[in-house]
Amino acid sequence: MVTLRATAVDAPDAHALLAEYFQTRAAGFPGAAYRTTYPDPAAFEPPAGVFVVVEDDAGTAVGCGGIRSVADGPAGRRYEIKHLYLRSATRGRGWGRALLEDLERRAREWGAAELVLDTHHTLEAAGSLYARSGFVQIEPYNDNPNATRWYGKVLASA
Repeated sequence: MVTLRATAVDAPDAHALLAEYFQTRAAGFPGAAYRTTYPDPAAFEPPAGVFVVVEDDAGTAVGCGGIRSVADGPAGRRYEIKHLYLRSATRGRGWGRALLEDLERRAREWGAAELVLDTHHTLEAAGSLYARSGFVQIEPYNDNPNATRWYGKVLASA
């Protein structure tokens, strides 16, 4: 059974997972031009945001992701999904979807009207997960040099 645990983005296990994520992205990024930027811890402190670590049955941290508040969009209050990552050995178990659903739930609790994210077109599995979860391609909302696609999801009011 997977466990999802909120933690500081600069906690040792979260930082180690982010380092893995950035290393993996840099290694496979076209033209070796990936820009690594560790997140500001304050951006992931409730209610501005949250960072979540995924733990496997043994309690080992195997993945992470977070949300942070960004400028309001056409639908209203907006949160951005950042650094969604699972170690390759854990993929295919539904844990990415569980993490995404957890982050969406937390955003709703804080009054989000919309979730947005940016990604790179080479991350096909991630793009499929976002599409299956109700995200649609939108116009760019930021100037992230690592992104080639932007997605959004309007959250229905409860």
